Amino acid sequence: MRDSFGREINYMRISITDWCNLRCRYCMPEGICLTSMSDILTFEEIEQVCRAAVGTGITRFKITGGEPLVRIGCPQLVGMIKSIPGVEQVTLTTNGVLLGKYLDELIRNGIDAVNISLDTMKADVYRQITGFDCLAAVEQSIVRSLERGVKVKINFVPQYRVNDEEWEEFARLTLKWQIDVRFIEMMPVGWGKKCTGVSGDEILEKLKSEYPGMKKDESVHGNGPAVYYRLPGALGSVGFISAIHGKFCSSCNRIRMTAEGELKPCLCYRESVDIRKVLRSPGSSIEALETVIREVVSRKPQMHCFGSGDGGDEDRQMVQLGG
Repeated sequence: MRDSFGREINYMRISITDWCNLRCRYCMPEGICLTSMSDILTFEEIEQVCRAAVGTGITRFKITGGEPLVRIGCPQLVGMIKSIPGVEQVTLTTNGVLLGKYLDELIRNGIDAVNISLDTMKADVYRQITGFDCLAAVEQSIVRSLERGVKVKINFVPQYRVNDEEWEEFARLTLKWQIDVRFIEMMPVGWGKKCTGVSGDEILEKLKSEYPGMKKDESVHGNGPAVYYRLPGALGSVGFISAIHGKFCSSCNRIRMTAEGELKPCLCYRESVDIRKVLRSPGSSIEALETVIREVVSRKPQMHCFGSGDGGDEDRQMVQLGG
């Protein structure tokens, strides 16, 4: 399925938590209002949306949150989506705290890859960023995932005067493991508006200076917009997702769905379409859901306005949007 600008849309990010059914105190950020369970989509409703999405040409799905593994049955949802005819891939983005506990279940249900959000390898900085002492659990999850043959990407968001000096330590992980480390520019959404991020270009120049033999990696690494490089002798690659300084809207291939069933054509803007209303209407059909999905794709803007001084009108936190 293509949008009005000719971009092929084949990927959906699905948030399954909005801090409504927490069972893990290590996963909850401060300042988030809780949502009633009745207001978020059931797994059966999510499966229906995914089945309709496949009918429109969307065949790749990312399970996100908030933190998706705090929701009971997350691995089973992976299996439900994977069993839909036509689905090519189901992956998961997690903070890694609970990943070790549920890794075997995720593998049994067919998970294709995991992205682990990790912004430091220093215990004190991890505590500063997250408020908790869970770094060891995350590191163990990474190792165990690799040992089980699961494809792993680490998402690292550098911030000035917080973790910006750790860029080389993260890059060097690719020398040790067959892993992708992605440097992601801070998005000005929610708390991100108050943070000072580091541009991907700045880290890339530092890496080129330190590793002059570094070469661009043209192989396919996933569904996202990252540009990859490989350090000399590395087993894995380093990637750059530069939403601000390397705007990639011309190749955007995705839509997002919040835990409450809002389909968003673009992270930057508040605009969304409520597919929950259609799901819970008497006589709801796959065809009706397909119509809503096509409508959302038709509303995708040509580009976001982050960095323009406008900043868009989305005022919710990233954990509420499945970013």
